[in-house]
Amino acid sequence: MESYSRRWFLGAGATTLISAAGLTACGSGSGSGGSGDTLTAMVYGDDAVKVQNAAVKRFNASAEAKKAKGRINLEKVPASDYPAKLRTAMGSPNAPDIFFNWGGGSIKAYKEANQLVDLTDIIESDPVLKSGFLPSIITAGSVGGRNYGIPMRGMQPVMVFYNKTVFAEHNLQPPTTWNQLLDINAKLKKAGVTPFALGGADVWPELMWLEYLVDRIGGPGVFDKIRNGDASGWGDPAVLKAAQTVKQLIDDGAFGKGFSSVAYNDHGAPAVFAKGKAAMHLMGSWEYSTQLGVFPDFAKKNLGWFAFPQYEGGAGGIRNVVGNPTNYWSVNSRTSNKDAAIAFLRTCASEEYAKALIANGDIPTTSNAATLLDASPNPEFAKFQYEMVQQAPAFTLSWDQAVDPNWATPMLTEINKLFVGKSSPNQFVSALQGLK
Repeated sequence: MESYSRRWFLGAGATTLISAAGLTACGSGSGSGGSGDTLTAMVYGDDAVKVQNAAVKRFNASAEAKKAKGRINLEKVPASDYPAKLRTAMGSPNAPDIFFNWGGGSIKAYKEANQLVDLTDIIESDPVLKSGFLPSIITAGSVGGRNYGIPMRGMQPVMVFYNKTVFAEHNLQPPTTWNQLLDINAKLKKAGVTPFALGGADVWPELMWLEYLVDRIGGPGVFDKIRNGDASGWGDPAVLKAAQTVKQLIDDGAFGKGFSSVAYNDHGAPAVFAKGKAAMHLMGSWEYSTQLGVFPDFAKKNLGWFAFPQYEGGAGGIRNVVGNPTNYWSVNSRTSNKDAAIAFLRTCASEEYAKALIANGDIPTTSNAATLLDASPNPEFAKFQYEMVQQAPAFTLSWDQAVDPNWATPMLTEINKLFVGKSSPNQFVSALQGLK
């Protein structure tokens, strides 16, 4: 599950896929890799692609495909090659009609090059698409307030995981407010337990702290301004307060002393957490599958979870969520058969498609998923995730995927400098305001 959640974006480099250079080259007459009645759908070729493979076979044999006079040919690209292959394809005569992406910043350059079908009005006028998905998920993948994607994989919200055994040993309960969390931190440190595991060597786990703190302190509108390209948004008081709060956590020992040399990708931080050396771990929902694969007994018996706490006096509610809403299908504006492309996208709202995602260990973003979750590997965790996203007034896309691609790498560099003490909160804010 982790493999297709967020690991591509940082692993391949944010600008590899979405640099605007070369994207203005349009396709041929049909504008797509498909010909005649066959449309090409390019997809990230990981283990989960079997769900899309089955969906294509069902669609091609359906009455909808016959009515739209179109079939889908699924082009599976190896995961590590996907970013570069998609970018190259979108600048060539063989561009795909439909393609897998992460929404937000990952498609911004394609949108600016007029290579995407604006799906906003199509969704609004189509009952299946309009009511088929959780509204916060559709919105989270938008660009400039317009929708260019249809959800096609599972949700990946970020939450706080906790070690039930450690909490029980120290008579602790999951907090709902920031002050309660700070009180728990103090009790754990006094007992010689590091409050939070943190894979600082990978940098991206540090990002999650700022994402939630900015939301809880300033509300989702603060980052909305930034993701829409206004660098002055980094000067919002909530960003400085969040940076100051992070520094306080570090100075207080909330992450221990060696977090900057611990990685997540090699299971270092999950091991610190599972072995009881740290009581909590702020991480995406893929932490469950990670722990199930590496420390299955811990995952099944001692792994708990709760929403990131409310910040007293803050503008953001406890129900707001950050993370990766899902992955999306987008449609090339030069497709030779838009009706067939839209008909295929509609299948992602079906109960059959949702059941296939659940069988693969995913939590669908469809509005019909709630009644199907008893079939998931861990119904309790599945329902918590689904309700968390279903009830979210706002779902903020991970910053590194939402911002202008030219900002992603320098932004992460500045976040890391803040965490390792190479810049102050004020210097952090100034550096981000200077992003071009």
